[in-house]
Amino acid sequence: MSNPEIQKTLQACEFLKNITPEHLTTISEFGSLEAYKAGDYIFQQGDFGEDLYIIVDGYVFLERAMDIGKHKGSVVIDALGKGRTLGCWSTLLGEPHVLMSSANCQKDSTVVRLKGSLLRKCMEEDTPFGFFMLEQLCFLLRERIQAAYGAMDKI
Repeated sequence: MSNPEIQKTLQACEFLKNITPEHLTTISEFGSLEAYKAGDYIFQQGDFGEDLYIIVDGYVFLERAMDIGKHKGSVVIDALGKGRTLGCWSTLLGEPHVLMSSANCQKDSTVVRLKGSLLRKCMEEDTPFGFFMLEQLCFLLRERIQAAYGAMDKI
């Protein structure tokens, strides 16, 4: 996918709504496309995470393995489709982190992968953009925490 196509994908996602055209161009430069087959993992719980992912197409379960007494297995935290976003801690914290969940493709899926370290660098160098992204990442975290609590209620 060329940069204009990555830009179009990024611009259409809820996570980056209201982004300026200049910032969209900047972050699309360090985006790459990745394709996964149904059953593949974009990332797995326990791996080190460094990037942010935006789903171009497909369907992905965000799930967490658990071992709570007689409750063993995995719980689906959220089901994500086109335009939804995964990952964020490395961008916020500026370092790789241990992933707390897995992203399992339920059907063939394509994502734009954004390098968290490069996104963070842009945030540090441009305060208004940094604030915009920080706010978006906070909304994403709130959404994930609410989904995780909802999943725990079903256990």
